[in-house]
Amino acid sequence: MSTTERREEVTERRLHPVTPLRRAWAPVAVLVGWAVHDPDQAQRQLTRLTTTTLLIGLAVLIPAAALYGFLTWWFTHFAVTDTELRIRTGLLFRRTAHIRLERIQAIDVTQPLLARVAGVAKLKLDVIGTDRKDELAFLGADEARALRAELLARAAGFAPETAHEVGEAPARQLLRVPPGVLAVSLLLTGATWGTLIAAVVVPTLLWLATHNLWTVLATALPLLGAAGASSVGRFVGEYDWTVAESPDGLRIDHGLLDRAHETVPPGRVQTVRIVEPLLWRRRGWVRVELDVAGSSNSVLLPVAPREIAESVVARVLPGVTVPARSALSRPPRRSRRCVPLWWRGYGLAVTDAVFAARHGLLRRSLALVPHAKVQSVRLTQGPWQRLWRVAHVRVDTGANKTVTARLRDAGEAAELLRDQAERSRTGRRDALPDRWMA
Repeated sequence: MSTTERREEVTERRLHPVTPLRRAWAPVAVLVGWAVHDPDQAQRQLTRLTTTTLLIGLAVLIPAAALYGFLTWWFTHFAVTDTELRIRTGLLFRRTAHIRLERIQAIDVTQPLLARVAGVAKLKLDVIGTDRKDELAFLGADEARALRAELLARAAGFAPETAHEVGEAPARQLLRVPPGVLAVSLLLTGATWGTLIAAVVVPTLLWLATHNLWTVLATALPLLGAAGASSVGRFVGEYDWTVAESPDGLRIDHGLLDRAHETVPPGRVQTVRIVEPLLWRRRGWVRVELDVAGSSNSVLLPVAPREIAESVVARVLPGVTVPARSALSRPPRRSRRCVPLWWRGYGLAVTDAVFAARHGLLRRSLALVPHAKVQSVRLTQGPWQRLWRVAHVRVDTGANKTVTARLRDAGEAAELLRDQAERSRTGRRDALPDRWMA
């Protein structure tokens, strides 16, 4: 097939017709932003306006906003070629994004509340080497899922003429977090009660000290917002959390108002952290977080029994077994001179598959880094640590995160530095290629 014939087959498509309603809010948002930035000036300007002037302004603003929304939708196109997804946007300044299919890490389908009512969805793409997510908002819900399946099929190497027929890969549910368990876990989280107590105590003390209502409100509102985000916000966002296994990775569905359909890509996880808050330990619950290079996926399981969590981790990191607590070695006792009491929360285990480091007494966190994902390894030692012959060993991952084995014996740390460099080199050599649907 000639290049000309192939180009003729690439047809550009537009977003869903409901998209202009979303874009039309941009001019209104500019005015609202100005009013919030300078409320006194905005109030003075509004008091000067007569009813006739206000109506004329609205008669101009509403059609202008509608026209802006329509034009931005009209000048936005996307097309799928054999090798890339092409997104062309811009009303005054044109921008064309060429997204190579083999560089795609994850494709998530999200549906905010109003989008669910309208039957549309947003497609978000995580691409290697970019911090900013490209997105297609909005597409029909069925069209978004079909396009996601087609892009993943093409990225996996399916022929372009058959990729659109592959469809979404089948999934098998592994875990669903009941709403009651999620609610209890939030109530047993120290951060929830800490922000709630701060939201009550701090404004009360400020009122007793100043008797200034504006000072109290300026302090109370952010604290109440933080308390809501750490409790109600998390419950709404993590509601009906479901994890399923499919050929294209672990699929995560969650959300009470805004539904999100995310994928943990196979082979792209850099670090897994098993977090164990103090009040969860009697119930045997843990939270599993992860780092994926270039991706916003940060939670794998909001709460789950430890045994189930470890089985899910084994699917994210094939061949990895979570080290038992007894397998974690503590720093030498002399390290308590550097960090009294808290040194007991540090631990280290190095297996054939992972570098595992723990820290924390009240909120334990065990970080697992596969040797193949270690980008660099460093030894750091301050003056006080040199006096007591201890050092930190830090491993850097591809997600720009660092996992630290704290306060190790200086001789052990030097040996660990040499051995870890060799493990990382052989791990990358023996690692399987990261492919979709493999």
